[in-house]
Amino acid sequence: MLPSRLYQILSAKKMRGSLWQLGQSITRRLAQADKNSVARRFYSADSELKKTVLYDFHVANGGKMVPFAGWSMPIQYKDSIMDSTLNCRENGSLFDVSHMCGLSLKGKDSVPFLEKLVIADVAGLAHGTGTLTVFTNEKGGTIDDSVITKVNGEHIYLVVNAGCRDKDLAHIEEHMKAFKAKGGDVSWHIHDERSLLALQGPLAAPTLQHLTKEDLSKIYFGGFRILDINGASCFLTRTGYTGEDGFEISVPSEHAVDLAKAILEKSEGKVRLTGLGARDSLRLEAGLCLYGNDMEQHITPVEAGLTWAIGKRRRAEGGFLGAEVILKQLADGPSIRRVGFFSSGPPPRSHSEIQDEKGTNIGEVTSGGFSPCLKRNIAMGYVKSGLHKAGTKVKIVIRGKANDGVITKLPFVPSKYYKPS
Repeated sequence: MLPSRLYQILSAKKMRGSLWQLGQSITRRLAQADKNSVARRFYSADSELKKTVLYDFHVANGGKMVPFAGWSMPIQYKDSIMDSTLNCRENGSLFDVSHMCGLSLKGKDSVPFLEKLVIADVAGLAHGTGTLTVFTNEKGGTIDDSVITKVNGEHIYLVVNAGCRDKDLAHIEEHMKAFKAKGGDVSWHIHDERSLLALQGPLAAPTLQHLTKEDLSKIYFGGFRILDINGASCFLTRTGYTGEDGFEISVPSEHAVDLAKAILEKSEGKVRLTGLGARDSLRLEAGLCLYGNDMEQHITPVEAGLTWAIGKRRRAEGGFLGAEVILKQLADGPSIRRVGFFSSGPPPRSHSEIQDEKGTNIGEVTSGGFSPCLKRNIAMGYVKSGLHKAGTKVKIVIRGKANDGVITKLPFVPSKYYKPS
C-alpha cells in the first residue's frame, strides 16, 4: 500500500499540465491550421482576463496569447519553443512576468513577522540580498514558493506566483492583522503600479549594462539594488527561473514597454522576446519546481528537495507554521522525495505513473517533456524514499505502455548563476 503522503499526490486535482506541451500544441496548430482561425482562438477577447501593460507589444511582435492564471500571456512568439529555449541558453531571453505579484513589507518588525510565515532565515540575510523560500501551512505543506529580498532591516521585497496571489495575500493579511493587534510594527504595499521583466541568459548582464551606470559585475546571484535603468527607478534582483544568469526587473508600468524595447535593441536582436512555453522547458531543465505541479499544499519543503532553503537557525528554533512536521522530517527523513528522470518512449506527462522494475506503483510524474538542450526526455516526480537514488531504474507509464526510465540527479542542465569566484 502506498504511504498516505504519496497517495495525496496521486489524488491531487489541482496540478496543471505542462506549458511546454501547450506551446508545442500551439506550434502544431500554427503549422497545420489557418492563421486567422488560430488568432481568433488564442487572442481571446475574454473580458475577464487581465492584461499586462505589454499586451499590445506582445501581439505586435507575434505573441500567441493564452489564458494563464487569470491573465492573457504569450505562450510563444514567431519562433518555436525549441528555438526559444536554445536561444536563451546561447544568447538570452526577455520574459514579461508582470502577472506575478510583487509586494513590500515595511516596519521595524517586518523581519520577525515574515519569519512566522516562511522557512528562511530572513534575519540572517545581509541587506540587499535575498533567497528562495516557502510559505508553509500548519501541516508543513507549501502555500507558495517566493523569492524574498531583505532590502534593509525594515523593508522586505518579495514576489509571489500569479496563480497563488489571492490566497497568498489573504494568508499574509490574516496573520498581519493578528501580529499588529499584539503591537507588531509591520505594513505592506502591493506593487500593482509596477511591471516585472525577466532578462535571462549569457547576454543578460552585458545587454543591461548598456542601460545603467551601476556596475552590474558587483551584483551577485541573489543580490538586490534600487537603481536607474533606462531612465526609470527599478528594483533589480539578480535571479531568474531558467538556471541561467539574469535579472528580474521591477519597473514602473509606464516605463515597461520602453525598457523592453531598449533591452531588445541593445542586444542587437540576440535577446528575444520569449513566452511561457520556453520558460517552462527552461525551468524544467534547471530542475526548478512549478507550483501547482511539483509543489502543493500537501507537499513539504523537505519532500520537494528544498531542505537547503530552511535556514540553520530556523532548523534549531522553528517558529514558522508547520515547523513541528518539517523538523521531524529533517530528523527522520520524508516518506516521499522529488527526483528527476530520463526516459525512453514519448515524453512523460504530469500524472504519468512511475513503477519499479516489477511493475509496482512507486510514484507519479509531476512535470515532464522533451529537453531542447539535451535532446532527450526529462521529467520530475515523487517516489517513495529508498527508491530515490540516482541510477535507480524505473518504468514510466504513458498511455498504458510502460517505458524505461532512470532516476538522475538535478538539475538536468548545469546552472550558470553569477556568484563570487
